[in-house]
Amino acid sequence: MIVALVDYRAGNLTSVRKALATLGATVMTPEGPDDLRQAAAVIVPGVGHFETTAALDAGWHHAIRARLDAGIPLLGICLGQQWLFEGSEEASGVPGLGVLPGRCIKLSPGTPAGQPGARADTPPYHLKIPHVGWNALRIIRQDSVLLRGVPDHAQAYFTHSYVAPDSSATIATTEHGVAFPSVVEQGLVFGAQFHPEKSSEVGLLLLRNFLAAAQAA
Repeated sequence: MIVALVDYRAGNLTSVRKALATLGATVMTPEGPDDLRQAAAVIVPGVGHFETTAALDAGWHHAIRARLDAGIPLLGICLGQQWLFEGSEEASGVPGLGVLPGRCIKLSPGTPAGQPGARADTPPYHLKIPHVGWNALRIIRQDSVLLRGVPDHAQAYFTHSYVAPDSSATIATTEHGVAFPSVVEQGLVFGAQFHPEKSSEVGLLLLRNFLAAAQAA
């Protein structure tokens, strides 16, 4: 199976490529949107500022949407998940792909103890942003294709400051001051705010499920 790993200069693709190769996938890095026609699945990774997604111009938008229409699944990782939505307040003039509704927002560090809305166990300081490190996935949809076999509260590795809006596509949430969508799924559109390629067996299982969805499509 050929998986297109889209490179728009927003992160190191090496670890994602290695993880996919471990699972038996053939990975290609398309030089342009037309190359996506060869792929049985498309992955858009990324870390950093949402403005970097501007490199995915109208030609990429059209090509990726065309592959979705042809029954080819799409996975966004970290910044790539955010790009699946309409845009982000981090770079308000840069459009996302818009296959999921809403705009991404900055992760709130939570309400300090002693102030209205604070929980009893909230520490008397703000949590650090960006959110970096291991955290739990709370699975809220048991019919998920992407999280099949992943146990509730499994640990995954995160590094980000912005998060996707909650929507009907949310299948798992994670808490860092507030709960945010950590995994999304709607039809052939999938996203993970965490880095599966850095999340040990849980991450490999998610990628394996994505490849299985591509084979079944």
